[in-house]
Amino acid sequence: MITYINRINDILEKVQESRNLSPDDGVMLLNQTEQEVRAIIGQSADKLRQKQVGDRVTYVINRNINFTNICEQHCNFCAFRRDEGEDGAFWLTRHQIIEKATDAVEKKATEICMQGGLNPQAKLQGKSLNYYQELVTTIKQEFPQLHLHAFSPQEIQFIAREDNLSYGDVIIALRDSGLDSMPGTAAEVLDNKVRRVICPEKINTETWLEIISLAHSLGVPTTSTMLCGHIENSRQQINHLMQLKQLQKIAIENDYPAKITEFILLPFVGQDAPKSLRNRVGRDQPILEDTLLLTAVSRLFLGELIPNHQPSWVKIGLHGAKEALKWGCNDIGGTLMEEHITTMAGATGGTYMAVETLREAIKSLGRSYQQRNTLYELL
Repeated sequence: MITYINRINDILEKVQESRNLSPDDGVMLLNQTEQEVRAIIGQSADKLRQKQVGDRVTYVINRNINFTNICEQHCNFCAFRRDEGEDGAFWLTRHQIIEKATDAVEKKATEICMQGGLNPQAKLQGKSLNYYQELVTTIKQEFPQLHLHAFSPQEIQFIAREDNLSYGDVIIALRDSGLDSMPGTAAEVLDNKVRRVICPEKINTETWLEIISLAHSLGVPTTSTMLCGHIENSRQQINHLMQLKQLQKIAIENDYPAKITEFILLPFVGQDAPKSLRNRVGRDQPILEDTLLLTAVSRLFLGELIPNHQPSWVKIGLHGAKEALKWGCNDIGGTLMEEHITTMAGATGGTYMAVETLREAIKSLGRSYQQRNTLYELL
């Protein structure tokens, strides 16, 4: 037992000395079940967070706009998608998008985050790219000051496939239309064995990595995410983190004009998800203790390469997000104002968090708060 505890302490000592953890180190930390050992791992992550980014907790005033839930794909975790004409299906008009952006600006938002289903009918003059470019210009022409954070690698691949374009062509066109950064969603778990079960129609791991790296080389920053707590194991979680580290190393070593700005854990919410995966997972809501352990290990494993870590208050509630700030996170996320994808899966965290609520949550931990923009520049 003493040898075993010494092994954990040796791993944690590596981190504090700025040495990289091996995949085996990461798996060993994730496989800990004793509450006392988990607490030590959390404390180590919190200490590293303080060393890397200090005690100040950041937040962003942003608004989500999900422009359609009509989607050709059938992911086994998704309660958001609908077929055209199905009850609950929606597809926002240009006027509705402007209304939502106007509301965001009135609430002092600096960012619009925009994503939607893969709707083959979403075309202008027969081209998908034209439609997506109009989504960008609809917001940027009206509100040029807003940072537009939009379109996952899956959406980039969809546009390229529909119009027979290269990924680079699509990213350049959207960038030049006013796209400022891309969300690193659709990553789910970067393991093709897992993806064949939870999202068999989605892009594979290699394509996700290719598109994110290409975005960096073309000057478009991205975030990074992991959909966790379903069928994946600890080895697959660590391999996911390994691939994110490698992506960031490529961006830095090649002096790309952009890179990954943050890492966000997205715990699986199964309450209203398709039955096949929900039954296999066997629960409706995330297990907070497991999410916190993975939060801590993510900070320890990613190290200085990706220093900004954010919980999802939509998925684990504000209480869970506050706990995550003690387990390695330094950012509490955004106001969102509207959120459909997770809420339609049965999440109980809500869809809007007022700035004052976020500030009070941070203050209750004895930490200071600071508004930021999408790229983590302090405002």
